[in-house]
Parts: sequence; structure tokens; C-alpha cells
Amino acid sequence: MINNEKQRKELEDSFCEMLIDEGFNFVSGVPCGVQKYIIANLAQNPKVKHVPAVRESEALGIAAGAYLGGKEPLVYMQNSGLLDSLNDLTSLLMAYKIPVLLTVSWRGSPGEDAPQHFISGKNTPIFLKDLGIFVQVLEKENMLATVKAAVKWMEEKKMPAVILIKRGDLK
Repeated sequence: MINNEKQRKELEDSFCEMLIDEGFNFVSGVPCGVQKYIIANLAQNPKVKHVPAVRESEALGIAAGAYLGGKEPLVYMQNSGLLDSLNDLTSLLMAYKIPVLLTVSWRGSPGEDAPQHFISGKNTPIFLKDLGIFVQVLEKENMLATVKAAVKWMEEKKMPAVILIKRGDLK
């Protein structure tokens, strides 16, 4: 494994430990290369129940059921899938005050070179803020503070929270 990949994996493993320490014990989502180490780490952790999904809206429904069953759920996805599932986010999680943490790969974020994601990428944080959802960008310098702020929001508001993850920021 090249050094950058090793460092990335170590940072993402540390991020996963923070999530588990904060009580997250159930995870669902749609695979994404940006979060591949995070997904693998959580899926292989015996403290976490992992239920993969085929669509982001399905993952949100699975997470809602897990929450109602006493679990602390997390859902992983790309922002394109997040935007596809806005109705599920608003009419299920927000309407029924179901706090789910979403780790979202922020495709089309500033500095990325994927033109097909530029419009949705630029507007992802705006959509979330306009909906009244906690949103913060994960960086290696703010991982613990970001996780704790999201958890605090979820506990106080009983609402979902989003942590955006930019490609390459955890190197």
C-alpha cells in the first residue's frame, strides 16, 4: 500500500473509531469509492450491524427501522444519492424526528474535476442548510469536533445530520 493510501486508511480507521465511540452501532448505505475504507471498517466491525442497500432511499428506510428498533444508525452515500433521496430525508427522517447520521461523499466539491457533479456539488450544502439539517465538512484536523457536533445536534434536535467528505481530504 502506498504511503498516501496507508495514511488515508489510518485516518479513516480513526474516524470509524470515533463513530463507534459515539455509539453508532448500525450502518447501511450504497457503496462509494471515496468512503471505501470507512465502509469496510464499519462493515467488518463486530460492534456494528451492517446492512447494505441498493438505493439511498432504501438505506434511509433501513436506518429509520433500525433507530425505531433501538439502534444508533449511520448511512453512507454520495451526494448525488442524497439529492435523489431528499423526499425520504424530509418526509420520513425529519417529519418523524429520526436522528440518523449521514456520511456523504461530496462529489463536485470545490477543487474536484468531475464536471458532471459541479452543479449538484456546489448546491449540496445549500440544500441541506435550507432544509435545516446540520452539515459540516470532515477534515483531518476537525474529525472529532465534527462527529461530536453532529451527535449533539442529533440528540438535541432529533433530526438527521450530514458529514460531507471530500475526495482526498483525509490524506
